[in-house]
Formats: sequence, structure tokens, C-alpha cells
Amino acid sequence: MATTGLRFHPAAFFSARPRNARIGSYHNCKPHRILVARRTCLLRAKSSNGHPQINASFGNEVLGGKASGDGVPGQGGSTVSITVVGASGDLAKKKIFPALFALFYEDCLPEHFTVFGYARSKMSDEELRNMISMTLTCRIDKRENCGDKMEQFLQRCFYQSGLYNSEEGFAELDRKLKEKEAGKLPNRLFYLSIPPNIFVDVVRSASRTASSSSGWTRFIVEKPFGRDSESSGELTRSLKKYLAEEQIFRIDHYLGKELVENLSVLRFSNLVFEPLWSRNYIRNVQLIFSEDFGTEGRGGYFDNYGIIRDIMQNHLLQILALFAMETPVSLDAEDIRNEKVKVLRSMRQLKLEDVVVGQYKGHTRGGRSYPGYADDPTVPKGSITPTFAAAALFIDNARWDGVPFLMKAGKALHTRRAEIRVQFRRVPGNLYRRNIGTDLDKATNELVLRVQPDEAIYLKINNKVPGLGVRLDSSNLNLLYSERYRREIPDAYERLLLDAIEGERRLFIRSDELDAAWGIFTPVLRELEHKRVAPELYPYGSRGPVGAHYLAANYNVRWGDISSDESSH
Repeated sequence: MATTGLRFHPAAFFSARPRNARIGSYHNCKPHRILVARRTCLLRAKSSNGHPQINASFGNEVLGGKASGDGVPGQGGSTVSITVVGASGDLAKKKIFPALFALFYEDCLPEHFTVFGYARSKMSDEELRNMISMTLTCRIDKRENCGDKMEQFLQRCFYQSGLYNSEEGFAELDRKLKEKEAGKLPNRLFYLSIPPNIFVDVVRSASRTASSSSGWTRFIVEKPFGRDSESSGELTRSLKKYLAEEQIFRIDHYLGKELVENLSVLRFSNLVFEPLWSRNYIRNVQLIFSEDFGTEGRGGYFDNYGIIRDIMQNHLLQILALFAMETPVSLDAEDIRNEKVKVLRSMRQLKLEDVVVGQYKGHTRGGRSYPGYADDPTVPKGSITPTFAAAALFIDNARWDGVPFLMKAGKALHTRRAEIRVQFRRVPGNLYRRNIGTDLDKATNELVLRVQPDEAIYLKINNKVPGLGVRLDSSNLNLLYSERYRREIPDAYERLLLDAIEGERRLFIRSDELDAAWGIFTPVLRELEHKRVAPELYPYGSRGPVGAHYLAANYNVRWGDISSDESSH
């Protein structure tokens, strides 16, 4: 069946962002800084225990404005110190430092800020700057003064070597931070770009010896947040020995992606969608994640977690909660997170019969050999860790009762993709059923939000093919971001780092969210491991195991990405 793309002005159909929401592209960050300061009353500068301080003046404490008399030491305004713990690791080099530079390049960081790297490696400030400079890039659409901006940013970057469990190392960091903060209200952000088994050691040492004495102190914690309910709960309890919940920013970078942030905008600011957002009109919802590469030497790490823990329990489940939540009271972080928790607590525990697991095997295609998961030398021999999983989940509430939410995630598949597909019910008593026949794709409208690559929102509709006869075709009403918005879309880490600096928690995960999420997946994870369920093998570069199609068929569903690998252009 041919698929065509109907052109229309997307702004008339898809609202990109409510008028009072933050400018996600950051391309006006100088005025943005002022607006955000007003909106959040100077971002409600926090003390080290995470609670708001009272400030009489309306200057720019957190954002680094030049207002004087802010009630701070030396009457010199405020400063933000960002410490990347694990500065020599891949995540820091490839994502965190480039994101910080992008924010600086767009004038989104406070006027007064300092970046410190902290790791065990011995390194000078200059060596850190050389390492960072290898991964910095400027906006494609805005390259003027790129070299100057890089140099200005690098001159604000410093390094401190120390052990992760060493209070002495963090005390020395504290001494250096105070030198840079002299005369200003000190606010401190720690990004833990380290393995989870040393989270608590770092938090213990840093909170005791390197917390801000008068400003706020916050810690960004990377996933994984445990392996199950028990280990996650233990991690949370350990962190809360040294930090208040308000100081902990659990990051899931998928929540910072443009299309995920636009999900609630699309739903709550467009009258055409909200009345349809329920079991009455939606037949099923599919959350699909696929990568076209394998573990690539990271098998040792991956084997300890598997695809369910790595992707489904966090990225896809968080998107599901945002998709399915009721209208929050406001856009305040706590109101939004309250609604997400309600969704997660309404979900059934996942059962083994509603899960399919797979593992990719070696495959030769086009004269090139692709190794299987078990061929990775970093993977333990005889591993049955799944690299693919599909699951059917259900929300037992009035809005979504009986609607299957199908998740699918895998490595070494035929394409790289992350998308949400909403398949609507068929038109009752359809006048054109003879023209449609048995082709369910023609009979079903589908809303697709493509998170990556080539961000897009498109709506599949039934349409008459021009001509003398009556022949129906499936066409797309299409909002392709690269055509509608010419500017480069910011990386998710940029948005989340800026939010953490501002104290905006909407896109970070609260501890009760985490508990509810693990409660859904922990029983089936334990059963899979206890029964040593062997994953179904699928060739590298294929569409995944056949069992995923049988799982969908159990609920009279066909995976949308299989039946329509169309381009939405």
C-alpha cells in the first residue's frame, strides 16, 4: 500500500509549546535567563538542605545577574559551581562537558560559574581542558566566535584529583571552590557520572566536606537506580542519610528529549486530542525503542542489567506515565510528578506470560559478519541476559481500563528508532469498509511521535486517491521538525542540566516514582532469573524475535513499526 505525505501548515494543527512554557530551543537564552528568574523568583535559591531561602531583593542570585545587595557574603551576587564527578569517563567527555559548553555558548549559564572535574586520574587543569576541547562543538546554525567561546569556557574549567570515598579529596575540592566563589553566594551542583556502586561513597564525602555553607547544594544521579525494588530502596535510604529528597536529581535523559517534553503540550494544549485520549477512542499504545548496534564491548556492564532494566523500566515507563497521566493541577514539578505516580501505582504487576525476551546472535549480511551477543568477549560465557524484550502492560483506572500498552526494546535490530505510536479504534459502521476490505492499517488512524532520529509528529489518516474511482489510501499529516524548525534541537543533557541549575524538578524522578516503577517490573525480573528463561535468538540486524508478534497478536494488535516502515516525509 503506497503511503503519501499531505503537506499542511503544522502550526495550525500541532501546538509546539504553551505560551508560558520555557523556550526549549534556548536560542534566546539571554532574555530567557531574565524570564526564568522572574518566573521562579530567582529560582528560589536553596540552602544546603534544599529548602528555600528568603531573599528580599529581586536580583539574579542563581542566574548570576549583577544586582548588588543580595544579602550574601561580600555583597557580590551569586555563583554556581558545577562539579563533574567521574570527569575522565565517557559520559562526561561525550555528553556532560559538551552540554555545559552548549549552554554557555547560548548564554544560558549564569554569568558567574565554574566547572570542576573530579576523578581518580592524575591530571592538571590544562590536561582537563585539552581533554574537554576534543568533544566541544558549536551550534550548526550559529558558528560565529566559536573559537573565542570555547576558550572562554575552558578557562572556567578546573580539575581536582581524589578518591571517590575520600573526604580529604573533597575537602581539597571545597578549598578550591571557595577560592573561585570568593565574595559571592555559593551554589553547588555535583553531577555523579560514576558507577552506581560508588554513589553513596561520593555523596557521603562530598556532602560532609564540600557542601555550600550558605547557598544550595544539589546532586544529579545517573541511572541505574538499583536492580530491583530492594536494591533501589536501599540506595534511596542510603542517599537520604546525607541528602534531602529535594537535593537529589535522578536523571533520565529521555525525559529531556524534545518530543517527550512536547508530549504533554500536544495533549493538553490541543482540544482536538484531549477528548480522544482514553479507552473510548484509543485501541492500543506502543512504545518502541530499537538500536541498530549491539553492546560493542560494553557487554560486561550490560550483562548485569539487561534490556528491561536498561531501557524499559526507566525510559519507556517514564514516557508511558507522562502519556497516560491525568491533567495536573499546574505545570509545577510536584503536580506533574504526583500525576505520574498515580499512573504507575494503577498499573498491574507485569506477568511472565506478558513478556517476551530475546538475544541477538551472529549474522552475515552483504558479505559482512556481525557478532552475536555471546561473541562479545566482555559477556560472561553462557549468558542468558536479554538484549530484546517486549511486554504488554495495563493501567487499571477509568481512563485506560483494558487498553494494552505495548513496549518493545532491543539492540542489534534493523533500525535505530524511538517512538510512541497511538492506534485509534476503527470507525464504527464505516461507510467505506468495502473499499478498505481486510486491511486494518487503512481502517485505523494512528498518531506517531518519533522521538529519534529525525524528530517528527504525524497523524495517519484515510484519504481518497485522486481519480474517477473511489480508492482509499493512508496518508500522513506531518510535522517534521527539521523542516518546520530550522534551528538545531538541543541535546537532552542541556535541558536537564539547565533544569537542575534552576531547581526545576519536573523532568527528574522522585523516590516514590522510582518505588512504583520497580514494583511493576521486579516480580517478572525475579521470575525470569529464577526460572532461567532462555531468550529467543534473533539475527543481528533483524526485526527481533518472532515471539514479539505473537504477544501483540494476543491483544489483536500489530506492531506499527513493522506494518508501516514508511517515511513520514
